[in-house]
Amino acid sequence: MKRYKRPISIAVSVLILCIIYSKIDFQGLIEVFRNCDLKWMVISLGMVIPLTGFTSWRLQQLMPSGSGMGAGEANKLVLAASTLNMVLPSKMGDIAKAYFIRDRGYLTGTLSVSLVVFEKTCDMLSLLFWCAFGLILYPQKDAFFWTMTAGVVAGVTLGLLLLGSAKFAHLFFGILRKITPKGISQKFKSLQESWQEMQQHFWQDRIQLAKVSGTSIFIWFLHMVQIWFFTLALKATVPFIVSLALSPLAILAGLLPLTFAGVGTRDAALIALYANYFDEATGAALGLLCTMRYFLPAIGGLPFLRTYLATLKSQKKAATDG
Repeated sequence: MKRYKRPISIAVSVLILCIIYSKIDFQGLIEVFRNCDLKWMVISLGMVIPLTGFTSWRLQQLMPSGSGMGAGEANKLVLAASTLNMVLPSKMGDIAKAYFIRDRGYLTGTLSVSLVVFEKTCDMLSLLFWCAFGLILYPQKDAFFWTMTAGVVAGVTLGLLLLGSAKFAHLFFGILRKITPKGISQKFKSLQESWQEMQQHFWQDRIQLAKVSGTSIFIWFLHMVQIWFFTLALKATVPFIVSLALSPLAILAGLLPLTFAGVGTRDAALIALYANYFDEATGAALGLLCTMRYFLPAIGGLPFLRTYLATLKSQKKAATDG
């Protein structure tokens, strides 16, 4: 069943896109891009460069002192993970990054996984933080948005408790291991071990913890600004605080492990959520631009991914021959 996951996710993405494009005015979509604001288009797409730079700098800050990872290597690792994230579900490319860090000799295997788990936890909490901030201030809340607000605030609270309390994390993972089937329970056991090591490692230096957490919140603020700049490029009128509430919900929809790199679910969510602010053709255009947010770094990571995979393959071969 596992080998069919990728073809199924691609098929689901194609199916959703076919439904979307059969319902929208395709000529209208072309007109949206033809009439776009080129200045804002260049600025918004160009933001992938500082975003990649800040993410790479954060990776350097996460590394223990004396690890020797330079800015160039951090950039290569972030870009290679971006490439894998385009083809693997649920951002698993970032988990693969842990193996590359280990194979380059920067960290041990368990600590590299712990580092990436912490990095992804910071990303998710920062995304939920801005989503909660935007939803609380969102002016037109109906039952759906009140439910989303409650769910996102609960998610932020749960994440902070897991990050800040070893006892709560032990209880939480213990319950998950008891109520899930054996195969999934083993995965939660591995995650619990990495989580415990991550807590022990990062709480030793609270200044570094605060620096990385603050950087993560800033990085995700830039992500939200980039999506708002997309709406300016498409000449749509959306208040920033509204975009701050809606765009994280669309990103979360794209993280569901149903489609290829979130394509389809994220597009449908953008069209539905922004329906009060622009038409479906503009929503579809925004979906394409949001996919470009992932596609551009993925293209940039292709040359480095080949190098990392070749190194990994040669090390496995050497271990087998040895």
